[in-house]
Amino acid sequence: MDATVIWKHGLSFTGIGGSSGFSVPLGAKPEDGDANDGLRPLELLLIGTAGCTGMDVVSILQKKRQAITAFEVRIHADRATQHPMVFTHVVMEYVITGHNVDPAAVERAIDLSVEKYCSAHAMLSKAVPIDHTHTIIEAASA
Repeated sequence: MDATVIWKHGLSFTGIGGSSGFSVPLGAKPEDGDANDGLRPLELLLIGTAGCTGMDVVSILQKKRQAITAFEVRIHADRATQHPMVFTHVVMEYVITGHNVDPAAVERAIDLSVEKYCSAHAMLSKAVPIDHTHTIIEAASA
């Protein structure tokens, strides 16, 4: 897997995925002397991890024939106060909306993702403790 990061100006960059070809703007906070014109690199770590496990969980729940109508992974990381300001604790909340979604199916899908399938979660969990919660919301009838 490859990626490229190209400097634009100041602390602004464009990241380009080697296999997908998609790009994403990278930037820094104004107080760090930047134009605030892109995602922060550590935000991308969180987004990548949430996206990886989210794709797993949705795929598994679809295979289990769960009637999902909406899905989110909300991820929050606490950071050290001194440099290198690494993550010190991460909480992931899976929010599943659907019709008669089986809580056991949700728990199993999350377990399979974080213990077996999601490579981003596997890598991040080697560096920081990650807790998981989930919420199931019954979708309104059509």
